[in-house]
Amino acid sequence: MQTTAERTVTENRDAFPILGTDYIEFYVGNAKQAAHYYQTAFGFEWVAYKGPETGCTDFCSYVLQQQKIRFVLTSAFRPDHEIAQHVMRHGDGVKTLAIGVEDAREAYKMAIERGAESVFEPRKTDDHDGNVVTAGIRTYGDTIHVLVERSAYGGAFLPGYQPRKSLVAVRSTGLKHVDHCVGNVELGQMNRWVRFYQDVMGFKLLITFDDKDISTEYSALMSKVVANGSGYIKFPINEPAPGKRKSQIEEYVEFYRGAGVQHIAIETDNILQTVDQLRKNGVDFLYVPDSYYDNLTERVGVIEENFDEIRRLNILVDRDEDGYLLQIFTKPVQDRPTVFYEIIQRKGARSFGKGNFKALFEAIEREQALRGNL
Repeated sequence: MQTTAERTVTENRDAFPILGTDYIEFYVGNAKQAAHYYQTAFGFEWVAYKGPETGCTDFCSYVLQQQKIRFVLTSAFRPDHEIAQHVMRHGDGVKTLAIGVEDAREAYKMAIERGAESVFEPRKTDDHDGNVVTAGIRTYGDTIHVLVERSAYGGAFLPGYQPRKSLVAVRSTGLKHVDHCVGNVELGQMNRWVRFYQDVMGFKLLITFDDKDISTEYSALMSKVVANGSGYIKFPINEPAPGKRKSQIEEYVEFYRGAGVQHIAIETDNILQTVDQLRKNGVDFLYVPDSYYDNLTERVGVIEENFDEIRRLNILVDRDEDGYLLQIFTKPVQDRPTVFYEIIQRKGARSFGKGNFKALFEAIEREQALRGNL
């Protein structure tokens, strides 16, 4: 198999109009402490809250925002609650990838007709700030998509949430919006979920990587990227491939206890400033050896950014026919080796850093070896 890519995503083939990523919800063991971490380390502002003080006695949710990125951190109060059960099985992880739509009822109806499995039927909630219509469908593992129609709402987040302000001094790190969300699935399941996005949501196959593209001496994986018609939503789907040792996908599936969101890529306009501030805030990144930079300029050509700063901050660079990109990956942000983040700046490039795959996966393997999981 060879790498294939469709270079344009101009024709909107969505089954229903999609406006973009509305929010990403994490089920976590301690939402209060997780919210503090995302404020002080990543520069998110606390904007809304739901919990006992607002009349919700089963769980609490902290809503954090930075430019167009909205994270919701949710914890349950009882061990038998489904949220607590999710955390016990998976650890802290992504439960919901919420997608903004023009008409949630129509989008849900079309998704079900096209083969989606329902989580909950369309429901309308309201308060003094207006109303929101939401509906839920399943995707890989225990992850769900919530379809959100919020054109008639002017509140902080959703009905039932109250506005809040950060209690600590928050400094933005320049994170703008979600670039893509990557899902890891079990061996043999990648094509099933690619077909789900194609058949149910009308996404198109943007690019395919096989085990020759994404491999090291010890492990390999395969990946296909699907995108909606506008290209605002991109979902790479990974599965393991045979190798000498346990791949990062196998490690993830083992510790997450199934398929789930592996990492979230967030775009910035100035990756040098963003990563410098994130490092100062205590965010831990994967390390790429200094030898990576020995022939960087020959591989990627002329770039605008300062080469010495790129090397100092350990940032990766790659080029495609449309331009170049700069990227770096955090280590997992919880004790299980599962969810992590990618910080990316696109200077024209629309690809995913294929030229960096080997260096990246060798860096991940070094971490696996330290954990005894390679």
